[in-house]
Amino acid sequence: MIFISKILFFTSHHGFYTVIILFVFFGLLSYVTKKAWFLGPILPLAILNGFAGQYLNAWYLNKYGVESTAIITSDVETNSTLNDMYIHDYEAIVRKQDGKYTSTFFSTTSATIYPIENAIRIPRMGSHFPVKYIPGYEKNIVILYYQSEEGNNALKYEKIAPIQSAKIKYEADRTNKEFIEEYIAALEDYVKTYDSEEYKIKIEELKAELRKLK
Repeated sequence: MIFISKILFFTSHHGFYTVIILFVFFGLLSYVTKKAWFLGPILPLAILNGFAGQYLNAWYLNKYGVESTAIITSDVETNSTLNDMYIHDYEAIVRKQDGKYTSTFFSTTSATIYPIENAIRIPRMGSHFPVKYIPGYEKNIVILYYQSEEGNNALKYEKIAPIQSAKIKYEADRTNKEFIEEYIAALEDYVKTYDSEEYKIKIEELKAELRKLK
């Protein structure tokens, strides 16, 4: 498992060198066997690693890794950009199972984050955040963003936004059944994750209003 973790760390953090290794490996294989078709997998594997290398690493570490914490100790903005935003280089320390810390690094483009989604969410510098790694190779970590304080707040905000939208519609027209149902659904979705007596009471009030309109 450590060997696999090392390979995944290298391929997800060093995409350019991974492509070179693929060229050398399959090139030699083609030369030795005298079969040109061994050159075929080079381009597909290079493209696959570029698009899915981090996702595979995230899945592997989340499934087989052990949970711990890490702290970002350095955040340096580079001159390179991704989607019109500057790429950052990070350094971090990871708490091992014996309680001691070891160093690691990643960037905006190489950070491995779970859950897997089309977003790059990095905890702020100096804060403790949950990670997973394979014991023996703590350098390769997956950030469990939504289990961190920042991630939890972001998730809570995402669930509050539909409530605010539905509330505005409801207050504009309290007799609109569709608006009331949307408001109820947004509140119920929130209380499934976060306990709120205020929202539970509001749900019952809205359901009573809905019954009167029917």
